[in-house]
Amino acid sequence: MLDQGAPPQDRTTNAPPPLGVGARLMRRKPVERLVAEGGQGEGGALRRSLGLWQLTMISIGATLGTGIFVVLGEAVPKAGPAVTLSFVIAGLTALFSALSYAELAGSIPVAGSSYSYAYATMGELIAWICGWCLVLEYGVSVAAVAVGWGEYLNELLDGTIGVTIPAALSAPPGDGGIFNLPALIVVLLAMAFLLGGARESARANTIMVCVKIAALVLFCAIGIQGFRSGNYAHFMPLGMAGVSAAGATLFFSYIGFDAASTAGEEAKNAQRDLPRAIMLSLVIVTALYVLVAAVAVGAKPWRRFNDSEAALAQIMRDVTGQSFWGTLLAACAVIAIASVVLTVLYGQTRILFAMSRDGLVPKVFGKVHPKTGAPRAGTVIVSLFCGVLAAAIPLGQLADATSIGTLFAFALVNIAVVVLRRTRPNMPRTFRVPLSPVLPAVGFAFCVWMMGSLSAVTWVVFGVWMAVGLVFYFGYGYRRSRLATRAELATPDVLATPEK
Repeated sequence: MLDQGAPPQDRTTNAPPPLGVGARLMRRKPVERLVAEGGQGEGGALRRSLGLWQLTMISIGATLGTGIFVVLGEAVPKAGPAVTLSFVIAGLTALFSALSYAELAGSIPVAGSSYSYAYATMGELIAWICGWCLVLEYGVSVAAVAVGWGEYLNELLDGTIGVTIPAALSAPPGDGGIFNLPALIVVLLAMAFLLGGARESARANTIMVCVKIAALVLFCAIGIQGFRSGNYAHFMPLGMAGVSAAGATLFFSYIGFDAASTAGEEAKNAQRDLPRAIMLSLVIVTALYVLVAAVAVGAKPWRRFNDSEAALAQIMRDVTGQSFWGTLLAACAVIAIASVVLTVLYGQTRILFAMSRDGLVPKVFGKVHPKTGAPRAGTVIVSLFCGVLAAAIPLGQLADATSIGTLFAFALVNIAVVVLRRTRPNMPRTFRVPLSPVLPAVGFAFCVWMMGSLSAVTWVVFGVWMAVGLVFYFGYGYRRSRLATRAELATPDVLATPEK
């Protein structure tokens, strides 16, 4: 801290005493500075063009479809008919975290999502760890959903022109293929939309979300005709362990609601609209997930799902005995799943944008094109990375890796709410988590419990990812952080203190 009694010239010519390593790792970025820097990038600024409707559609677009169209075939063999309960448990876990997200999004409306929340409450090292988890969460999620998109594309091609993409070019190594070309294509298509700007991307996403909801309603209307109560005779054949394991995998399906928080610097009225968009989207998505899962298991014995990523289209074909309905659903799914890729890829680029502005990742991710108001260079880099990942890694491994990164980040958000309530109790909040700190503590416990349900291989992958991230931080971000400069360290609010 500066000596308040020192002459003015001493404050400008003498360097402040250096902080120790521990203090540098715990340095916090004040909320006021986070908000003041909102939208500012290298060479341009993000544009505030999104209202409540667009934010809600971004959140639904990033969520709805991932678990139903893609991961349902992975989850049913783990839980049996009780997969509906798995969706409820995953939804409750997401709900508790969504409450915390809603409060923080209304208080700190910036692009960094939980990374920025952690930076303001728990310090730079924790913020980096959270941001690195978000890179895993969003980047790998894009790849995982893109894999499922290829499955439905094949269903569509088979039902319309009678041909499919050869397995060598439609599946990754380990799943009988060499390179998943459709997965790469859908990521590149999403990249093309994002390069046009947030407003244009939001319009395209809204259309795709409406198609997605219509497709799921159509599935329920037809699938209920094949409902057999006997398919629920042994509701929990693999016990609660199977339910929790499926729930941990399905939690991958709920990461979308926090995508709205990454649009904090492009929302017209972020403090009012972000909390509403987050909660509204989660309620809609959870209701549709449970309804569709219940109809799907009722129409098809759980042992016959066989890890199919195009399960709903197959059920439609089996129930009606006609290929038309399955083909129609596959066509809707091709459009719907593309919206997940689009919105999650959007969230990834905005998180890296915020980290770049803080100096923790290279400046290229923070460069904004002056005409479109989009971080073009960062979008291209992220898209190419996610596209190659989707083309080379099997779906199941991607989904579990995404789940653990998501759960870890959500756990930190629940802690951040409690910390900010303590350090900044008088800060204006447009939404407050009820019964705090009880509900944030429950949300944290749920996240830890579901992380414990994931496989040992997933934990090993997560550990390696964290180790790589720490190497990158200490080799790059620790020294290049904007808060590490002498001018920043001389500013008292870097080491923020609780409000009196």
